[in-house]
Order: sequence, then structure tokens, then C-alpha cells
Amino acid sequence: MAAEVISFARGAPSADILPVEAVREAAGRALADDWQRALSYGTGVGHPGLREWIAERHELEPAQVMVTNGSLEAGAMLFQHLVGAGDRVIVEQPSYDRTLLLLERLGAERVGVALAADGLDVEQLEAAVREQPATLVHAIPNFHNPAGCTLSAPKRERLVELAAELGFRIFEDDPYRELSFEEVPSPTMLSLDGSDRVIYASSFSKTVSPGVRVGYLAGPAEEIGKLAKRASEVYISPNMLAESIVWELCRSGALDENIAFVKGALRERRDALVGALREQLPEAEFVVPGGGYFLWLTLGHDADSAELLSAAREEGVAFVAGPDFMLDGGRSSLRLSFASVPAELIGEGVARICRALERIRAASPA
Repeated sequence: MAAEVISFARGAPSADILPVEAVREAAGRALADDWQRALSYGTGVGHPGLREWIAERHELEPAQVMVTNGSLEAGAMLFQHLVGAGDRVIVEQPSYDRTLLLLERLGAERVGVALAADGLDVEQLEAAVREQPATLVHAIPNFHNPAGCTLSAPKRERLVELAAELGFRIFEDDPYRELSFEEVPSPTMLSLDGSDRVIYASSFSKTVSPGVRVGYLAGPAEEIGKLAKRASEVYISPNMLAESIVWELCRSGALDENIAFVKGALRERRDALVGALREQLPEAEFVVPGGGYFLWLTLGHDADSAELLSAAREEGVAFVAGPDFMLDGGRSSLRLSFASVPAELIGEGVARICRALERIRAASPA
């Protein structure tokens, strides 16, 4: 019998760390105490109680927040609101694959800027925008998907300064902020913004579960109002039942309890992956992620991650090849999600990748 596949591909937690009991209890309270709102249409800004909770969490006014059906849909609405065909948008390289796809479909000109261990190369970004103006900069500041890096505090400050000076907007795409393993992350760019250039997004998919599909946008009240109007025209209101359940988790304290538990599990998995890579694949280069779900691995120049993926599947292991996250390049890189694999299976998963790599190299001409 073939070995069960160990998948580092999916950016989602394995079922054993999903908070099923906490969600069940919250759903019961929502249907007991908030059922009229939970089972009715709302408005484009989403559940008012959850909206107020998010605003307080970020030290904002409720008018600066709208709750959405996950942060991906929020990002898609924002791109449609701000970006037209031919507009230049700065994207990190590598970047979230669906961001690249959404912008491509809008006909945007995607301009790649490299990532370093401390995040976006702000000097390269500045040079690109001074050469030709950009409409938007997309940045994942904390525990980047797929790169695992975190944008440093000085770079955040400089990026906000450049947005005010050069007139572009920043989409601060931050679904992993709450999942920090060591330190409290640096302040959000939204909190540093004095010129209404930043719109922020986050999600409860990473702190509750992917299935709830609840996220949010926060930013200048005028822009949030326009986006909420767009939302109401598209779907009347987001999922009020899911938002009522999340609100119950938030206001009861169960959310923070679950975040603490999940961070412990993810930290253990991150440590297991880093240890296995250092022991079994010492040639690999990577930034040790300080939180989140992902590690971006770069192998030698002779490695082809797409070819490696095909061989790895035969060994019973999966990941995502680097070119999926790049405008160009990424041939020798791959993304590993440690969130989806229990710690006790990670070493075997890395061993299978190593066996696949050895097979490819043994079959290649010298």
C-alpha cells in the first residue's frame, strides 16, 4: 500500500488544531442571543458588533472598518476599486499567487520588487516609482506568504513616507499578524499613516478556521464607505451567520485563547521543519519565519522545483513550486507550509523531498 501523502502545499492548518468545540459553543450562543441579526441580511459593512470589536482592536473608529467574506474577496474588491487596466502595481517577488492572478485579470502592469530577509527592497521600489508612477503597492508585512519574512519597522516607516510623497496607495495585506511566535510585530503601516494612503486587510481564517470565511478591510473612512457600497451592490451583505459566530468568539475571549494554542502548535511545526531541513538538506537557503504558516526554500542552481514536485509526488509528498509565486524566475525555489503537517510527520516529509531530489540528480547527466 502506498504511503499516505504528506502535503506541505496547502496554506491551512491540519484538522487536529481547528477549534471545533469553541466554534460549536459560539454558534450556539449566536443562535440563542443574536439569531435575528445572524439569520438576516445585513449591510455592506458587515456585522456591527464584530465591526466595533475590530475597530477597537486596531484603535480605529467603526466607520474605518468593513467586515468581508474573507480577506481574499476583500482584496479583490479593493483591486477592482483602485486599479484599472494599464495601471502599474508594485508586487513583492515572490508574492501570493492569487494576488498576481487577480491583478493580471484586471489588466494591471505588475512590477516586481525583490524581497530580502527584512522584507520588501524599499530602495528598489522607490527607484521604480520615481521612474514611472505607480497606483498601488501590495505588501504582506508579517510572516510573508510565501517567503516567510517580515517587513522591518524602518522599512514600514519609509514605505508610508514614500506613499505620501509619491502618491501611491499601500494595500497592507496582513492575515498572519496574530500568529507571531517570538515578538509582538512592528506597528501596522495603517497606524503610521497620516496621509490616508494605506488600506489594511486581515482575516479570521488564520485565527479561527479557513471555513468561516470572515475577513475585513480597514482604512480611511471615505474609502471604506465606497468599498462598502460596492459590497452591498455585489452581495447585499457578507455572511452574517459566520460573522455572528466570530463575534461571539471575539467577545468571549475564546479567540485569544485559540490564538495562543495555535501559535504553540505552529511554532512546534516550524521548529520541526527548520530542524529537519538543517539536518537533511543543508544546502537549502531560507529565512526562519517568526510566525505564520510558510517557509520559502531555495536549492542549488541545478534544482528545478517543478521537476522536483513531480518526483516528490511519486515519493508521497507535496509542496508548491516557486514559479507559481513569481512574475519571472523561482525555478530553484519552493514553498513549504508547515501549518498543514503535524510535527511528527515533518521529518518524514522532508526525507521524501530529499529522496526525490537525489533521484533527479542521479538521473541527470554529470
